[in-house]
Amino acid sequence: MGMKYSDQIHLIRCIGLLLILQLSACSSVETVAPYDRGHLAEDGMQWDTSPRNAKLKGHVYTSKEASSGGAGAAGGGCGCN
Repeated sequence: MGMKYSDQIHLIRCIGLLLILQLSACSSVETVAPYDRGHLAEDGMQWDTSPRNAKLKGHVYTSKEASSGGAGAAGGGCGCN
């Protein structure tokens, strides 16, 4: 037995509503206040667990590539930081 036409329309409307709700949830962007950014900079949020090892890897990389910069938030390849 198949679904009735009215049940199919109801199902399509429900799926459409859920899709719209999901898309609207993905479209909202919230900025982080400057005083809350300290919480995001905690040790658990870092890419590398050891800052010393990360600095050593960066030094070795720049020594081998003969360039610097591009790994942080500011700076360029010319070394004029």
